[in-house]
Amino acid sequence: MNSRERVLTALAHREPDRVPIDLGGSLVTGINGVAYHRLREYLGLEGRPVRVADILLQLAEVEEPVRQRFGVDVVGLPLLEPLPGVRNTRWKDWTLPDGSPALISADFVPEVTERGDLLIRAADGSVAQWMPAGTYHFLPKEAPLAQATLEDLERFQPRRFTDEEMDFLHHAARRLHKETDYALFGWFGGSLVEGAQFARGWVRFMQDLKRDPGFAAALVERLAQAALADLERYLDAVGECIHVVGFGDDLGVQHGLQFHPDLYRQLFKPHHRRLYGLVHARSRAYVFLHTCGSVYDLIPDLIEVGVDILNPVQTSAARMEPDRLKRAFGDRLTFWGGGCCPQRVLPWGTPEEVAADVRERLRTLAPGGGYVFAPIHDIQPDVPPQNIVAMVD
Repeated sequence: MNSRERVLTALAHREPDRVPIDLGGSLVTGINGVAYHRLREYLGLEGRPVRVADILLQLAEVEEPVRQRFGVDVVGLPLLEPLPGVRNTRWKDWTLPDGSPALISADFVPEVTERGDLLIRAADGSVAQWMPAGTYHFLPKEAPLAQATLEDLERFQPRRFTDEEMDFLHHAARRLHKETDYALFGWFGGSLVEGAQFARGWVRFMQDLKRDPGFAAALVERLAQAALADLERYLDAVGECIHVVGFGDDLGVQHGLQFHPDLYRQLFKPHHRRLYGLVHARSRAYVFLHTCGSVYDLIPDLIEVGVDILNPVQTSAARMEPDRLKRAFGDRLTFWGGGCCPQRVLPWGTPEEVAADVRERLRTLAPGGGYVFAPIHDIQPDVPPQNIVAMVD
């Protein structure tokens, strides 16, 4: 089996010749630039700067020698604009937080404060994202709709793919489909819950759900309309070539859902049904949903609206144990992730403990297909390279 066949076999709930592996195929199965630099050194690969492909998360571009070393089966469509107006076409020298050399888009010119924080400003001058000195990725700062009214919402324009981005993705998908045997992953995003939380501010939006449900519904509707229109264009551009379309919407936290299941069913589920249904209607691709935390109570709803693949499979969250998930949903849902506990074992365990943790998860999740191995969330800077090797090997 080649990589593409291996992944498609697993997604069809049949056992392939071995468990498929994803490392760096998407924004939610990637590796931080600091961890990647140390991994390359540990593997003895040619010393050259890491390319930071995603600016906000500071994720590295995983290179072909690393994919070959670990038997990776998935490759993601590359990003043209990780930020509006910032293109990954020209590169400049960059220094990672630990002092390691890197490359980043030449268009990226953040503001640097006296204490060394990095700021990304929106068009109106507000601080949209910041990376405090000594940390490893950017965080949302000032929500653009924090003080907005319904009238203001009518002028709100969610970020959309440009025509140039669509053309770039179209040609990248055709090239990768023709020239490689990888399974192709297209990250679309389409976030409604997180999109609303980032636009309004997490606390304010959660208050809106109770105090101003009309505003919350209008904001989600506006995000959904933009996502649906973009998704039609996206599928026209790449739908014939890619095998997985990635969406992201965090519905859970460590101990349960962010909100009552009935609220999800009323406010978000109809929009998710339209988005995921469009993928199935317009392509043969599988719908991948990244949703963190304990989402056990909503998994039947997610399957109903068209989710084929669940990620990151956060097994340390409440009621998300691998055996419970496989037993309840393994015949209807592919689990993509769940590879090793990122909160304890992967950063702090020995390589032997990491390998044992992985073996136990494979024993539970791999039988019968419906499983793609990947780390739970992106690999963070505190993960030793020997533990990454132990996890994937």
